[in-house]
Amino acid sequence: MTDQTSPSVFRPEIPGFTAAPPEIPENKFAEEALARHKREGLELAVRARIIAMAIIAVLVLWIVPWPSALFYEVIIAIFVLIGLAQRRYGRVGQNRIELVLLFCDLLLLLIAAIVPNPFDDRSWPLPFQYQFDTFLNFFVILAIATLAYSWRTIIAVGTWTFAMWMIALAAVAYFADQPGQMRAAVLALYPDGNPMAEFLDPTNVLLSSRITEAVTFLIVAVTLAISVRRFNNLTLRQAAVERERANLARYFSPNVVEELSNNDDPLKQIRTQDIAVLFVDIVGFTTFAAERSPEAVITTLREFHGRMEACVFQHHGTLDKYLGDGLMATFGTPSPGPKDAVNALKAAQSMAMVVEDWNRERAQASEPPIIASFGLHFGPVVVGDIGANRLEYAVIGNTVNVASRLEALSRPLGVRIVASEALVIEAKAQGATAAVEDLHTAPPQNIRGIDGKMAVWTQT
Repeated sequence: MTDQTSPSVFRPEIPGFTAAPPEIPENKFAEEALARHKREGLELAVRARIIAMAIIAVLVLWIVPWPSALFYEVIIAIFVLIGLAQRRYGRVGQNRIELVLLFCDLLLLLIAAIVPNPFDDRSWPLPFQYQFDTFLNFFVILAIATLAYSWRTIIAVGTWTFAMWMIALAAVAYFADQPGQMRAAVLALYPDGNPMAEFLDPTNVLLSSRITEAVTFLIVAVTLAISVRRFNNLTLRQAAVERERANLARYFSPNVVEELSNNDDPLKQIRTQDIAVLFVDIVGFTTFAAERSPEAVITTLREFHGRMEACVFQHHGTLDKYLGDGLMATFGTPSPGPKDAVNALKAAQSMAMVVEDWNRERAQASEPPIIASFGLHFGPVVVGDIGANRLEYAVIGNTVNVASRLEALSRPLGVRIVASEALVIEAKAQGATAAVEDLHTAPPQNIRGIDGKMAVWTQT
């Protein structure tokens, strides 16, 4: 039925019952969580109903003689059909069909409890029907309802059952035959007013017991409704957490989001560690942008960034920042791993292949190719949060500067990938034999910020 955050909240129209307004704002994660909870709950409810009805059907055949059992077996089959219909039409939000089916559940169970069995040739006084304790079956329906319905609907089930049971009790008391020979036979054994006489009288509905049953059922229904409401709130809070993680993932890499989610402190203390740094840039993008509309430029950048970002995440990297037509990624942050240099090198090579595939698509659309360059370095950096109230995870150090300058070096060298010897040595130590085989040594280069010439490796 209706869940706590659904747009149209069902409020049972029961005297004295007023449903509280929604307490948690709507969002797509809450709606998806409630819809998923509803589907799973309905499936469990139908399975539980089928199992419960099968058990009851066997018990009926054992307890009730044939053909009297046929009446109850037909009712059990109808219960199963109603459950299948509820699974068919059940959804989050106001649903009149589902509400009618739920009412049919209760009405059918009431009929089974108090209507004389047409297949039973034995003559039972109508009040004696209550002696069969069929009211206990309402608890089965209530338990199944907790699997699929909102807390408000469970309260409605309790309230409706209480009202229907009291109405049926009054009807039975009104239409029942007047006490006759059976009551006289009981009074012959026990004096009038003796509790045993009241209990054994087949024309007595035992009013106090019937009211106690109904009140107990209502108390249990309210208690279960409170439990279901708490569970729904937990589901909504979990949906809120998923929403927050999804929002974080729009701005941070998955591993940073995971680190933020699993630690009370933002991202641990500032520290120094060895990581791999990758810079990516589009060669000649200034000229490219000058010849196209702003919309076309942004579209191209989004497509490029999306492809490069996917490669970073695929190789367990962290997207540090976008740099206009390029980006910076780190491998080994927030926490270092055993394959950081390998992952960085494989990410760069994967990016180069992705750009080649993209250029084939662009050629079919008569678009000019995109030329991307990559620079990689491995070494010590300072990592940690900077800022006061608004924190930013920062990677600082000469390793970052060198990686950026290696990327710029790709142009005069006429290659796509330039990697420092430090990264290649570390990648070899981490077992990147195949990835390193695609690299070739180049003459040592002067790199600003580095004393002497640096040995570099390249890939065309």
